[in-house]
Amino acid sequence: MLRKILTPITINKLEIPNRVVRTSHGTHFGHGVNDENIGFHEARARGGVGLTILEIAAVHPTSPAPICSFDDDIVSEYEKLMRAVRPHGMRVFQQLWHGGHHVGPSSGLPPWSASDVPSVISGAVPLAMSRGQIDEVTDAFASAALRCKDGGIDGVELHAAHSYLPQQFLSPLTNKRTDEYGGCFPNRLRFVRGIMEAIRNKVGPDYPLGIRLSFEDVEGGLTPQDNARIVESLERDGLIDFVDVSAGSYFSFPMIIGGMHEPAGYELAGSAPIAAAARNIPRIVTGRFRTLEEADEVIASGVGDMVGLTRAHIADPDIVRKTVEGRHDEVRPCIACNQGCVGQVLSPIRRLGCTVNPYVGRELEISDDNLPRAPRKRRILVVGGGPAGMEAARISALRGHDVILAEAQSRLSGTINLAARAPLHQAIRDVTDWMEHEIYRLGVDVRLSTYVDPGDVEALSPDAVIVATGSLPRMDGIQMGLPGNPAAGMTLPHVLSSVDLFSGPLAQTVRTAVVVDDVGHYEAIAAAEHLLYHGVEVSFITRHRSFAPLLESALISEPALKRLSKGDFALHLRSHLVQVSEKKASMMNMDSGRLKDVSADAVVFISHNEPNRALADALVSYSGETHVVGDALSPRFLLRAIHEGNAAGCAV
Repeated sequence: MLRKILTPITINKLEIPNRVVRTSHGTHFGHGVNDENIGFHEARARGGVGLTILEIAAVHPTSPAPICSFDDDIVSEYEKLMRAVRPHGMRVFQQLWHGGHHVGPSSGLPPWSASDVPSVISGAVPLAMSRGQIDEVTDAFASAALRCKDGGIDGVELHAAHSYLPQQFLSPLTNKRTDEYGGCFPNRLRFVRGIMEAIRNKVGPDYPLGIRLSFEDVEGGLTPQDNARIVESLERDGLIDFVDVSAGSYFSFPMIIGGMHEPAGYELAGSAPIAAAARNIPRIVTGRFRTLEEADEVIASGVGDMVGLTRAHIADPDIVRKTVEGRHDEVRPCIACNQGCVGQVLSPIRRLGCTVNPYVGRELEISDDNLPRAPRKRRILVVGGGPAGMEAARISALRGHDVILAEAQSRLSGTINLAARAPLHQAIRDVTDWMEHEIYRLGVDVRLSTYVDPGDVEALSPDAVIVATGSLPRMDGIQMGLPGNPAAGMTLPHVLSSVDLFSGPLAQTVRTAVVVDDVGHYEAIAAAEHLLYHGVEVSFITRHRSFAPLLESALISEPALKRLSKGDFALHLRSHLVQVSEKKASMMNMDSGRLKDVSADAVVFISHNEPNRALADALVSYSGETHVVGDALSPRFLLRAIHEGNAAGCAV
């Protein structure tokens, strides 16, 4: 039974209907608070969120962002947003931001910062701000806050976390000043204090004003105790009405948005002392929480008064509504893979998405509650019960069709069943478990251990066939760095695919292993970590210049490498598997051409799979409608499988 999470709370005379918070996160849906942004937030307001803190709003042209609150045009955009969300009761705060040395002006001039310490992200050497520039930016924060108030936004939050300009003044790592803004703690706090005073003077005493803080989790950086002193000082002087506590900085970037390897509440060990410093103001805490039950436990424990369920609400806007209605099992779970959210925002795509929720950014046009209307009920056959096929069956059933889902194996979820066997990766099954529950709830005719051939399709005579038969390991030894030099010895019995590795017990004779990663994604990480867990010495061979490069934007590569490096693990970048023999593998450095032998009782070879298109190719002349989705179309990753399954379900 939920005790606290759904009860109201007051922030400086403003009542928040419940304690569910969406903390600030980037969407990059375009310039300003546009219609896509409004649709995105309105969907979460309709779903029952108590408080949303909008993504960063830039306060000064020296550090622009998609939302620029130094432009008066933002006022009318805020008004339009608030007209959309206000009827649903959700309160909205704006996070005010300056990127400091990480984000400079669009003119190409140097960025501004506390000191001339280069950005760990861009390498840019900033200008150490003059007193006049400090005053200018301080006034810009205050003016931006007033624009928020004028536009109907319910409150504002100063972003003084995650290595941005206010934290660059706070942190000894980036503040090397010798004037009144550097050195001792009160001096390093002076810039933030001045901003808060300026905002308070501009918006008045009754307008909610808070601060976001984080410990840096790096040697020499801001500690939880430093942040606690900040809270005590600002609250004592009446400058903050709430504190929003996070973790990490750009020196420890993966800590900010912890992946699947982090447990629920992973930030609390560091954030709890900061929150505890607040005496009479609400405290917001976060840390990969996904359910109201988890959030309720946090509040009951006394660690915080409000809880961020941010990625959880990207995955499903209706968590609160579904939970209140007793439909907990229908909540689409966030799996914290980070590949659609931060992974896309920091990739060349530069736009928020979600692996498990194909509707992100399209809320005005489509959702599970607003699917394209089917002109008539049809009979749909989905072949393949992995993520693509399950999503296709789910959407087809939601649209009112009669759906048969045929799966050759004895259980649904496809290779996700194997992926979930990797250490710290069990949560990947949460989304297919949810799909399975939904499929049965919607009355899909699920036929397990059912192999479908073209004759079966003709016999069933469906109106449409969705082929989601997945892909197969490619074990030809070809590596894309040197495709003309395939590895020899690939037919030896101790050369395994990841499917082989995770399908059965590891032979007790395996003491050393080679993992060949030609892809640069999670599959090879999973294999290496599985082997290390079983006490095997691992040599990791990859053609890439860095470790798991396709996961860098998802903030997964660095934590994985740290975990692996604690074991008997050797990383060989820019390397090529040349030959496998009975007890060893030969590799070649792709730059020097030097050969090296390593011991190998097993070799796990991971390259891009080949699509299992046998059925799809056989149905070319089928008279009915045919769609091929997921890996059967082209082997890629989970996001594409789910999204293509969804699109096929909408199309039939």
